[in-house]
Amino acid sequence: MTNQASQESSASAEIRAFRIQIAQADLDDLKQRLSQTRWLNGSQGSEWKYGVSKGYLQDVVSYWQDGYDWRKFEARLNECPQYITTIDGADIHFMHIPSPEPDAIPLILTHGFPSSIVEFLDLIGPLTNPRAHGGDPADAFHLVIPSVPGFGFSGSSLDAGWNISRIAQAWDELMNRLGYDKYCSHGSDLGALVSRELGMMKPNGLLALHVLQLFSFPSGDPAEMAYLTEEDGKRLQFLANFHERAGFNAIQSTRPQTLSYGLADSPVGQLAWIAELFNGFGDHIDFISRDALLTNTMIYWLTNTAESATRLYYENAHIPSPYAQEVNASPTGIAVFGNDFKSIALFARRDNSNIVQWSEFERGTHFAAYDEPRLLASDLQSFFRRFR
Repeated sequence: MTNQASQESSASAEIRAFRIQIAQADLDDLKQRLSQTRWLNGSQGSEWKYGVSKGYLQDVVSYWQDGYDWRKFEARLNECPQYITTIDGADIHFMHIPSPEPDAIPLILTHGFPSSIVEFLDLIGPLTNPRAHGGDPADAFHLVIPSVPGFGFSGSSLDAGWNISRIAQAWDELMNRLGYDKYCSHGSDLGALVSRELGMMKPNGLLALHVLQLFSFPSGDPAEMAYLTEEDGKRLQFLANFHERAGFNAIQSTRPQTLSYGLADSPVGQLAWIAELFNGFGDHIDFISRDALLTNTMIYWLTNTAESATRLYYENAHIPSPYAQEVNASPTGIAVFGNDFKSIALFARRDNSNIVQWSEFERGTHFAAYDEPRLLASDLQSFFRRFR
């Protein structure tokens, strides 16, 4: 290696301190745009039939203008140590919160779409310092919470080809770069896909993975369907209903850039696109606070990462994982929440041969870290306890 190449490699491995500091001019611009929103003429009385309810959105935007305080949540985010490093040509922003407990194990948490690092704020205390939250100090974790490449403070400067496999490889490099030779992984939605991808990659450092969903579906073999229970049939119907209304997936997998012109130019458009998914297509309204919803939306808006984030769906659709036909044999735990896509054990165990904990909860959504953080924290501690 030449000296110049060595210097470039060293520079790319550098970990730089990061602090969120949004210019007041950007907040003023947002406020002006919100005040000049051109609302739809139609959709009166339609509620959620055609998409996000106009009345719901107007209420949230009114609070955004007159009640929401970005600086308050910017300060809360800045209470967590944050950094940026460059991996495989992409900037990776992440929170790194070490536990005060000396025997804590490292855990990387991966958010989904259209979420962000905000998803995990209420998990940080119970997981890093369970002693202070009425728990067992032996259950502590060192937390690493990255912004997925192309999302939020990781920025939009991203070349083509960043699919879940490339993200999983970057996560392994990130954990190694932080000095963690052994670690665990958790995620929901996109984060569940990345965590399972790590399981199939089997990097030397991965101890086990925990997810909220195992996206395993019928293979097409009629004999397989004969073993489904009545409950399994209901879960399949839930999936069918989801796909009937999941237009976002088709658009982002094919024409993400066309969509993103509107999202990048209109804060209300960005909010509506996010609110569509956070509200379960109209089935579970306001399960997270408006402050959390708006802080999450603000991160997309202020960083102008609508296009680079939605493009991930295109990359996954057009660059299949090299492990797509493989079985995940890494130790796996799953927590199925009551108001979420519910994984079907018959298919999940076919594709994941080492499921060692399967938890079911009556409540909770696709983003359980927002609405059921205590339940999720407890399940994470219970599962990873055996790998300490």
